[in-house]
Amino acid sequence: MRSLSERIASWKTGEASPGPAVAGRLVRVVGLTLEAVGCRAAVGSLCRVETMNGSLDAEVVGFSGGRLYLMPSGDMEGVVPGAMVVPVSGEASLPLGNGLLGRVLNGIGEPIDGEGPITGVLRAAPPSKHLNPLARRKITEPLDVGVRAINGIITVGKGQRMGLFAGSGVGKSVLLGMMTRGSSADVSVVGLIGERGREVKEFIEDILGPEGRKRAVVIAAPADASPLMRLKGCETALSCAEYFRDQGKDVLLLMDSLTRYAQAQREIALAVGEPPATKGYPPSVFARLPALVERAGNGGGSQGSITAFFTVLTEGDDLQDPIADASRAILDGHIVLSRALADSGHYPAIDIEKSISRVMPMVVSPEQMKIARSVRQCYSLYEQNKDLISIGAYQKGADPRIDLAIAARPVIDGYLQQGMKDVITFDSSLKGLLSLGETIGAGR
Repeated sequence: MRSLSERIASWKTGEASPGPAVAGRLVRVVGLTLEAVGCRAAVGSLCRVETMNGSLDAEVVGFSGGRLYLMPSGDMEGVVPGAMVVPVSGEASLPLGNGLLGRVLNGIGEPIDGEGPITGVLRAAPPSKHLNPLARRKITEPLDVGVRAINGIITVGKGQRMGLFAGSGVGKSVLLGMMTRGSSADVSVVGLIGERGREVKEFIEDILGPEGRKRAVVIAAPADASPLMRLKGCETALSCAEYFRDQGKDVLLLMDSLTRYAQAQREIALAVGEPPATKGYPPSVFARLPALVERAGNGGGSQGSITAFFTVLTEGDDLQDPIADASRAILDGHIVLSRALADSGHYPAIDIEKSISRVMPMVVSPEQMKIARSVRQCYSLYEQNKDLISIGAYQKGADPRIDLAIAARPVIDGYLQQGMKDVITFDSSLKGLLSLGETIGAGR
């Protein structure tokens, strides 16, 4: 029999495995966490817990001494003291392939749409999560998302990571559906994470529609799913998008929402004893956010691109929320949806004054950039003097710039608004912007 030092050396070099999996037993259940002793498994590996209702999958999320902390992927009903815990050998795999198009999966890649097993796919390990930043292509081309306000004023480039900041009920799900139907991307991957279960079916059938669904993959982990399933749902969506990017395709990734991902990680981290830091969020949340976001973007060589929109729920419409603030710092721009605009019937309720695309100067012509800047200035000037204008305190002729802003505001609003079922191409958006530029005298 080899000595302990020889066995450790062989594990480090990969010459041999540590040995067969040894079953342990469950000794404690606290909140969402299962604690097991007597078995050995790595963080991130899968274990199977035998319960009165069958087996329950759980992931190792931490350890202390000889005790493992497990987070279950499903309901813990039927778990009993002393239940057998068996580490599952083998690498985790996902179904990857063109057979995913048009299907709806749960957080671990299992179909939930009632259309039978997924065909035309291979089960494989998720693509590598890390891409050398020097191997990425620069963002040089605009992406048509079918939404005029974004195409013209907040132009998005292929491979850009954008944040969609909104409170509850201001139309972010509708805007995601509009972009899915109108995008020029080859494939759309939609992650519905932590949202109401009712919204999942509504999004697929009403907002996404049959045509949009044909070239889309939907990953759904609603609010009643376990924290682990919600966490895995985001990572599964990224893995699907990475697979299609590696096949040379341009992918549109829509993640609703990044906030629910952070909240799921917070629930897991607090359950295993990690101390809270910023407003109840432990440090691991702020480490996981950039790790997830950086997986999107342009590939290298013959690879395609992942253009990602991550929605961020601003609780109480507070843009200084810790998750919103951290997200703004790691994304390539942000689109803010205004509750005031939504309440006034302005859809999509995009506040162009607070929204910005950091790569827009690299993907549009100087003329479009100049007109978009003039539209922003005109819009902002009206907003700054809105109170004076509405109560009649402003006298026409006092400031020519304000006179122009007042005259141009209905035209600007008409350009920014769009029907939910309408798809407006990039060329059509640019043509309308040029016409708008003539109206407000942009560049003069």
